[in-house]
Amino acid sequence: MSENQVVVATFAGEIEAELAKGSLEAAGIEATIAKDDCGGMRPELQFSGGVSLLVHQNVAEEARRILTTPSEPAP
Repeated sequence: MSENQVVVATFAGEIEAELAKGSLEAAGIEATIAKDDCGGMRPELQFSGGVSLLVHQNVAEEARRILTTPSEPAP
């Protein structure tokens, strides 16, 4: 983790984290996923610490707002 990155959300699994990352990237916010699963060899370890979603500290507030705002249903 870069010293300028902060955790904006933690998820139980990688799929949820990837979906949230996609929402942020669609809004123009670069995001990184961090997980401790021994390089994919021990995926069950994700459940102990979760999967973290990180962004640059300058956009953390905006990222949290995007992640907590309900999305509009498609027409």
